[in-house]
Amino acid sequence: MPAHVPLVATSSNSLNRRRFLQTTAAASAVFAAPTILRGRNLNEKLNLAIIGCGGRGAANMRSLESQNVVTLCDVNENNLNFAGRRHPKARKFADFRKLYDHAKEFDAVVVSTCEHTHAFATLPALQLNKHVYCEKPLTHSVWEARVIRQAAAKANVATQMGTQIHATENYRRVVELVQSGAIGAVREAHVWVSRAWGRHASEAEAKQAGDRWVTLKRPEKAQPIPANLNWDLWLGPAPKRDFHEVYFPGPKWYRWWDFGNGTMSDLGSHWIDLPFWALKLRTPKTIEAAGPKPHAEIAPASMEVAYEYGAREDMPAVRVGWYQGTHKPAIWREGGIPKWGNGVLFVGDKGMLLADYGKHLLLPEEKFQDFQPPAPSIPKSLGHHAEWVHACKTGQPTTCNFEYAGWLTEANHLGNVAYRVGKKIEWDAENLQAVNASEAEPLMHRAYRPGWKLA
Repeated sequence: MPAHVPLVATSSNSLNRRRFLQTTAAASAVFAAPTILRGRNLNEKLNLAIIGCGGRGAANMRSLESQNVVTLCDVNENNLNFAGRRHPKARKFADFRKLYDHAKEFDAVVVSTCEHTHAFATLPALQLNKHVYCEKPLTHSVWEARVIRQAAAKANVATQMGTQIHATENYRRVVELVQSGAIGAVREAHVWVSRAWGRHASEAEAKQAGDRWVTLKRPEKAQPIPANLNWDLWLGPAPKRDFHEVYFPGPKWYRWWDFGNGTMSDLGSHWIDLPFWALKLRTPKTIEAAGPKPHAEIAPASMEVAYEYGAREDMPAVRVGWYQGTHKPAIWREGGIPKWGNGVLFVGDKGMLLADYGKHLLLPEEKFQDFQPPAPSIPKSLGHHAEWVHACKTGQPTTCNFEYAGWLTEANHLGNVAYRVGKKIEWDAENLQAVNASEAEPLMHRAYRPGWKLA
């Protein structure tokens, strides 16, 4: 990994309120108004299709039960029956492809399947001009993220990725501080998370890291498929393999490349979201990763990635570091900042800003004792799910729509691609190509199992 970048003095560029709102909108595509449902008003209820009814899906469903849940879908019969008891009049499906044969029955779709089927459940909804809420990460690959983002732009409907923290007041205040020039020009940012789920060197190391699902290699023997599970539908577009409890149930699947992308793309959706928003990021110029030797099937528990972004609007070029598991930024290891277990650090030429989900701190503290933050200018969220429902009915914006989330998802997936190819990637975003690494192509756009296509 490149060494820690030293602070470089430069002049700050404060934004007035009007220009701040304009640049924030341009960076996040927050104010791209979706098409509203004809005749819909705030007192009418949306007819919702819920795809994925267990885990996050159950939580999303409960958060949206102020609306009409008319369609339910899950490959796990237990989850489907649970949701059916809550919504006994809803039509039920195991295969979401068949659900779309009854598209006239619903206005909007909530996708909470496993990561490898997100794009397949989402794209038909967009093509039918249905509003869509999809859990994070938006897709399983770089190419899929581009497909979904472009389809959403064409559909012009209300979209929202499941990055719940994006709706919090703390994130909004941090974005305002960075973009108003409180710490000066930011040329360096670091994001770290303590989660260490994935492939470890040994079972002892996994247990020390607190990894509940120790997996070092693909199981050699199959296990009986649970009676409640349609394993073939669960696999979906992923390569065929025998059932084993190391994949199902719960988030155990997310560490396998065929089904997920490990911590990088999962928690990256929440944590990299903050610098992505505050620094108006979109497409990196280069991506370089470091960590243990890549495994063909399992994502690593610990790794790090360095992104280089060019100048954007009024902001200079910036280097963004990602660290997971045992990896931490040099300034953290050396005691230059408080050792928060998870955090985001913005390094500016006038100071630093340290943040996590619920709090933030300007550093050095003594320098900012008398600092007065700018007046709030990013509107308070109605609530993560509530703002999506409001957007569906009114055409008002959501703050983590697929335009914004598509670019964020692409960047996060590129971190894994760079790690897996083992070289610094030079990225041509326009042509969706790693210009110096043709071997990266299968990692960005894989072949799908017969019977599954994304078109």
